[in-house]
Amino acid sequence: MPDLLNDILFLFQRLTWLSLLDLVLVTLVFYIILMIIRDTQAVVLLRGVILLIILLSLLTSMVELPAFSWLIRTTLPSLFLAIPVIFAPEIRRGLERIGRAGSGTLLIRQNNAASQAIQQTIRAVVTAASRLSARQHGALIILQRSDNLEEYIRTGVHMDAEVTPEVLLQIFYPNTPLHDGAVIIAGNRIASAACVMPLSSSGILNRSPERQMGLRHRAALGTSEATDAIAVVVSEESGSISIAHGGRMIRRLDSERLENILLAFYRPVEIPSRPRAWLKRVFTRQRGEPRQEG
Repeated sequence: MPDLLNDILFLFQRLTWLSLLDLVLVTLVFYIILMIIRDTQAVVLLRGVILLIILLSLLTSMVELPAFSWLIRTTLPSLFLAIPVIFAPEIRRGLERIGRAGSGTLLIRQNNAASQAIQQTIRAVVTAASRLSARQHGALIILQRSDNLEEYIRTGVHMDAEVTPEVLLQIFYPNTPLHDGAVIIAGNRIASAACVMPLSSSGILNRSPERQMGLRHRAALGTSEATDAIAVVVSEESGSISIAHGGRMIRRLDSERLENILLAFYRPVEIPSRPRAWLKRVFTRQRGEPRQEG
């Protein structure tokens, strides 16, 4: 025990600010990697790779096997080179999230006309989703935000139509030519219907209690993983309404909660044109607040 304490004290004595910064950076890198591959099939694959490396290391260190040790030393560098290829989808998804991190926090000024148009579009989507849910008609509605969805719009049938509940109900009516696929809404217009969206590669849906969720839910989740768009999906089996964004899905929504969530995503934020105007507004608000007594 005294030897252990002496060793720990020796390590702390040699610890400097640079070595501490080094440890923090290495920890941050591993944390980011684990966050990128979280909730994906890559976690199982990474666990298997780590287990294999540990077993091979123990085997070569405990038993004298020269030929096998040479083989392991030769193949391990190739395995490390193959890891970026194996985890290419997860790495790409993580880099896309990092690239969208700044754009997601941008404050956007909207005039009254644009705000009313967005609210009208949201009400039409909510009304259509409510009616589709009551009739148990499956639907997938994608609302474009800052990321351009042109590559997915081109996979469907071009429409450029006004967003109304009647149009959405007609598109997703069973056995119609456009019901199988997604509707993409861009610029408060229905850009395209019957679009092919990317499927999710994460294991979130597999771990859910209801595993009967089909391609619509996987496409909704996959779209939210690949872009910053909002996906509204109506289940054909149960009629439940779900919303997906940022690789996460909220299920069993009613029309009121769905509308509140969509309005929260598109709530306009005013940006003062000058910093002086912003400071003036802040101090005016503070002076105008009622004084709390007691």
